[in-house]
Order: sequence, then C-alpha cells, then structure tokens
Amino acid sequence: MNSNARYVFDTNVLVSALIFEHSKPGQAFRNALQNGQVLLSLSALEEIAAVMSREKFRRYVTEEDRDEFLQALVGRARFIEPGAQIRICRDPKDDKFLELAVSGSADHIISGDADLLALSPFRGIEILPPDDFLKRLEDS
Repeated sequence: MNSNARYVFDTNVLVSALIFEHSKPGQAFRNALQNGQVLLSLSALEEIAAVMSREKFRRYVTEEDRDEFLQALVGRARFIEPGAQIRICRDPKDDKFLELAVSGSADHIISGDADLLALSPFRGIEILPPDDFLKRLEDS
C-alpha cells in the first residue's frame, strides 16, 4: 500500500486499539498512521470520544491514556467535512463512516462492524476487518 493511501477507522476498531495496544486493531491503526493518512470527521471524533468515555471502559484505560490517544488521533488525522449524504447502513450511526470515506476519497475503511463489512466494496472503497487489512499491508 502506498504512503498516499487514505484510511477510515470505525469506532470499535479505535476503541480496541486504545484498550489493547498490541492487538490486531492496534497494529492496524499504527500501520495506517505510518503508511498513509487516517481520515477523521467531527461527527466521527465525537462518537469515538463518547464511546471511549463510557464507564465500562474505565477499568481498561485511564482517563489520561484516553485523552492522550484522542489528542494523538486529532494531531495525526486529516479532518474532512463530509459533503456526501449516505443513508444505506442498517445502523444509521454507521453512515458517518461511509460519508467520511467517500468525501475523503478513502482507499479503505477498517471496521469490525458486520453491517459495514457487508457493504464492501462500497463505491470502490474496500471495507476490511483489521486482520485482513494487516495481511494486505504485508502482501504489498
């Protein structure tokens, strides 16, 4: 994959990357940061921050670690203001990731969400789980 590649990560992958740094989601996120651009929108960031702030995750990660992760994400990501209105996902909250990917000309969406994965490819954008994304990086 080339260094100009653009990636969108959904919330569940980023939460897993935060909590389990050496997991496949964590490896996928680090590789994307090193090998391309991670795309982010305000609505995606708001959802990611809200989910990471849930009580159930506090036993896995400190508030300080969460805030550092979010600051690093904001500092490294390229912000996109989605112009596309997409209403296709079974769960309407997932449409924001498709809108971001289409508006930002993403190459891949990295997701563990079955509803998003079922749509691959979406308008030429591959939607892959972290394991498959890492295999693609190894093969390129």
